[in-house]
Amino acid sequence: MDRRDDSDLVTRLRRGDEEAFITLIDEHHAALRRTALVFVSTPASAEEVVQDTWVAVLDGLRSFAGRSSIKTWIYRILINRAKTRGLREARSVPVSAIRGDDDLDPADAAERMDDASTPTELLLRKELAAELAEAMLGLPERQRAVIMLRDALGWSPEDVCTALAVNETNQRVLLHRARSRLRASLEHYRAAG
Repeated sequence: MDRRDDSDLVTRLRRGDEEAFITLIDEHHAALRRTALVFVSTPASAEEVVQDTWVAVLDGLRSFAGRSSIKTWIYRILINRAKTRGLREARSVPVSAIRGDDDLDPADAAERMDDASTPTELLLRKELAAELAEAMLGLPERQRAVIMLRDALGWSPEDVCTALAVNETNQRVLLHRARSRLRASLEHYRAAG
């Protein structure tokens, strides 16, 4: 989306255009949820953070100055809320944080199953996904955020720098360290393959 499209969207949102808001939600909701999961412990917490973010977006539209894209502004709100929620959760672990495989999002599970052609492949992918999730949780928060935004969501380095309030060099270092740590954590899969 270029600056002109962004400006038109913000104008429509400020006028209360429900269709513009629905379009914004359709475009970003799933990715916001995945990003929130980088900071919080459960899908339910991530969903609450995303809902809080949408409310904050509506409340803050009048003060949006356009110094960044609307997307970057929304993610900055989400990241701040998710960090706060994640810190609160880290002080106490609720029973709901202990999940089994039955708690997986059915859409995610179905998508993963479609990619696997044999039960063995499905099992290996499930095992690798669990290892990757555990390795991601083992990363420092800033590395986890950078790798999620860059590699999982495909953000540009500039947008990541704006959203996380880091400079370009710091963003590159965080991304390199995160990738290296994940690669090292999953090295036994490459050696076995």
